[in-house]
Amino acid sequence: MSVSLNANGNLEDGESHLAQSDEGMVASANPLATGAGLRILKAGGNAVDAAVTVAATLNVVEPFMSGVGGIGVSLIYWAKDDQVRALDFSGNAPSGAATQLFTVERKSLGSIAMLVPGNLAGWWEMHQCYGSKEWEVLFKDAIEFAQEGFQLTRFGEEMIQNSAPRLSNFPSSEILLDHLGAPPCLGETLRMPLLADSLRKIAEKGVDTFYRGELADSIVSGLSELGGILTKDDLAHYSPSWKEPITVEYRGDTIYAPPPNSTAFQILQTLKLLEQFDLSELNFRGSDFFHIFIEAVKLAVSDRIQYAGDPEINPVPLNVLLSEEYALSQKRRIDFGKASNSPGDRFLQHRPAKSLLPGEFDGGMTTHFAVADRHGNVVNVTQTLGGAFGSSLAPKDTGIFMNNMCHWFDLEEGSPNIIGPGKKVDFCCSPTQIFKKGKFFASVGTPGSWGIMQTTPQIIVNLLDRGMDIQNAIEAPRLKSTIGRKIETESRFSADTINGLKSLGHEITDIGSFSRAVGGAQGITRDEVSGRFNGGADPRRDGYAEGL
Repeated sequence: MSVSLNANGNLEDGESHLAQSDEGMVASANPLATGAGLRILKAGGNAVDAAVTVAATLNVVEPFMSGVGGIGVSLIYWAKDDQVRALDFSGNAPSGAATQLFTVERKSLGSIAMLVPGNLAGWWEMHQCYGSKEWEVLFKDAIEFAQEGFQLTRFGEEMIQNSAPRLSNFPSSEILLDHLGAPPCLGETLRMPLLADSLRKIAEKGVDTFYRGELADSIVSGLSELGGILTKDDLAHYSPSWKEPITVEYRGDTIYAPPPNSTAFQILQTLKLLEQFDLSELNFRGSDFFHIFIEAVKLAVSDRIQYAGDPEINPVPLNVLLSEEYALSQKRRIDFGKASNSPGDRFLQHRPAKSLLPGEFDGGMTTHFAVADRHGNVVNVTQTLGGAFGSSLAPKDTGIFMNNMCHWFDLEEGSPNIIGPGKKVDFCCSPTQIFKKGKFFASVGTPGSWGIMQTTPQIIVNLLDRGMDIQNAIEAPRLKSTIGRKIETESRFSADTINGLKSLGHEITDIGSFSRAVGGAQGITRDEVSGRFNGGADPRRDGYAEGL
């Protein structure tokens, strides 16, 4: 597929629109990945086949966001079984990840910053259970784009330029930077032949080459030369796991999300709290609604910090956190006349003065995509490298950038999310699916680090409470609570709304009209009457949705 750039340096095909189709839909963060997925659907592949293709292609055309060296999670609705399943491929800390090895910098950059990569194992598991096309076929586009190149968008240029100082710490910077350390520019053709070779090996030999074979040897030895702790045993013993999704009822509809170690429970908890209010009586564009939303988010964040981590070590009390009774008790804590202090997104041994405490009761860079096929199967995946290019290094000659998801662990004693050998991390990737009267209605997901848990419920409210179509629900202005009373807002909010929030004590920072700070969502809905799929993609990035 040939795609050219417009005068603004964006992909011509990436203009936002509501995509519609009776036969299938792909919504991803890049038109090239969307097109690759569509070709698989047109060739008779199903939603899982197309999802693997989209995931592999995003590794190439968005190399800073996700890939083989990263981790992720998916929700799969399989129409024949009428069942939603969650597949966890979020990795885990290496066996040698002793807490004392890490500093703030070392868990974010370099040779010990990565979890055992789970993405490839996840793609393989999905394909083994549900795929219909040959594995090798699914990598054709990704290999071609890596070998022959593709045109760099404005977004891609900005991401590589911003990452250049981190990349330049390691020999693998030559994959993207020239001999002077300069990044490629807008419109240049970006080629990654080393990555093409690795993807070709994966396509031909399957996942064993990455976890137990030639690529595993290169990854481990390359990291070891730089002081890494990832071992061949860490790779060989990794496997993804199928899990039962967690659910809540929201105004009569059922919301599905992956269970911990994903922190999607914050999304569901926020929605249960919002359900306690008659939002129809409020102006959805006004300060009263957004004040309630912000305060609900703050309460849910406080609970997430208190409980999120490896669920095998610190079980999350979901039966309480997602209950009607707890939501009602949390509602009583919202002051309608004043903003509260948020503790921020991370565990702190000593919380800021007067910040919210968790409720009482008894007892960085990511991508998201969704695929639907003519059979009614729907797959949505959120996957990540952590930060831009993850750890910022690709070991040896693999061309595979490794994640830096150790960054999301805490170092402070007392945190349920403290780093340790083999542990799972508090994992912010949180795809969701919505069902109306037992029938699939929508998939919604976004990148955005911990902001994922704030962006996603805003989109869901836009869909379910405001009756927006999926494209408008994604494009609508968004905001994000950070720490204390600080709120980041897109500039498309009205002056009355902003002034109203300020009068309640919220401290507002304008982040521009369409800001990547509040995510880059993709989604699919299905019309309840006609059965037609609608696709939406975020103009905050190079998002593109298209149907058959």
